[in-house]
Amino acid sequence: MNKDFDNILEERFSKDSLISIATVDDCGKPWVRTVDAIYINDAFYTITHNSTNKMKHIRENPVVGICGEWFSGHGKAESLGYICSEENKEAAEKLREAFASWYDNGHTNENDVNTIILKITITDGIIYKDGKRFEF
Repeated sequence: MNKDFDNILEERFSKDSLISIATVDDCGKPWVRTVDAIYINDAFYTITHNSTNKMKHIRENPVVGICGEWFSGHGKAESLGYICSEENKEAAEKLREAFASWYDNGHTNENDVNTIILKITITDGIIYKDGKRFEF
């Protein structure tokens, strides 16, 4: 990934950030939703439930559109599985810290094994900063 591109993404999104994720259902109909996410090492991470339409669409087609704060691009989405699994310990801690202002308000149920971490690895994109366009 281009170093300038990565630095701008990290500067803007390495905290609780709103991004939009676009998926396509099995009939070719596009769906867009806004989620809280954080950017870590070339990918966005969010928490969701495995039964959502978003996850159904991703299981059928993992290519997603993403955008937020003068950034738009594409990524490969994948479920990392249950948020409390041992392999997700490090990522879950970062998500809990980033989302601390709302994490325990009843929206996130860590006792439900269908509460998962969704990872979206960026495959391409465009971001603007200070009137300049950066591409990846």
